[in-house]
Amino acid sequence: MSSKRKGSRYDEEFKKRAVRLSNTSERSVKEVADSLGVQTQLLYRWRQLYTLEGEKTKLSEANDENSALRQRIAELEEENYILKKATAFFAKNQK
Repeated sequence: MSSKRKGSRYDEEFKKRAVRLSNTSERSVKEVADSLGVQTQLLYRWRQLYTLEGEKTKLSEANDENSALRQRIAELEEENYILKKATAFFAKNQK
């Protein structure tokens, strides 16, 4: 059973600086990751999320939008469920 953490251990500014350093340094990504105390795969993931200038990449923006849309769908499904229950309740009481 794996546990997913909701928060992040590293703030956004740290991630952006790590990406900038890994892209501009003469050292390998692994060496930069080791010097920062992060896993190499994590640094590669951050490189997918942020550009050298610190902006979010298109992939990152799409992931953010996807998350927001999933949350909105869940809210609408819950509202729909509540409305169905209320309709059934009132229909039963009108007989």
